[in-house]
Amino acid sequence: MLKRFITGLVLMLALPAGWASASDEYRLQPGDELLISVWKEEELNRQLVVLPDGRISYPLVGHVMAAGQSAEVLENLLAEHLEEYITEPQVSVSVTAVSGNVAFVFGQVNNPGPILMSRDLSVVQALALAGGFTPFASTGRIKIIREQGTEKTLLPVDYTAIERSGDLEYNHTLRAGDVIIVP
Repeated sequence: MLKRFITGLVLMLALPAGWASASDEYRLQPGDELLISVWKEEELNRQLVVLPDGRISYPLVGHVMAAGQSAEVLENLLAEHLEEYITEPQVSVSVTAVSGNVAFVFGQVNNPGPILMSRDLSVVQALALAGGFTPFASTGRIKIIREQGTEKTLLPVDYTAIERSGDLEYNHTLRAGDVIIVP
């Protein structure tokens, strides 16, 4: 019986880790620093920053949209463009700093300010990183301001409901640029 319990526990702990790597693949953001190298083509190795418009500028390729892509997708995109000049280019993209993937927490939290997101974060996780609530926080009226293109959306977060009943409807996954306001 104990052996079956331990086996089940090991499987339960192992499976989500495998799933997380596939679904939580990091997406590049403006401000991220990249190291791009092409095997046997030293003159094409570059350290670049993703520009505010989400693009990078790379030799022989020109401007390429990097924001929203994974490093692997960007590798394939660059290799595809470089095939005009190089036989079977082997491109490697490494993220050296994730400075562009930031959300902000303001209001009645102990440590307001920017939260660097090196992976997907939920509102509850960001609030924990901000040091939790002050005694004056109105946890049932938290809002997220999210910019989508030229539009701004206001998303409600009822932390009281999350805490009381485990209702995860309000535990949104944050995106770069989100602003959490705790009144």
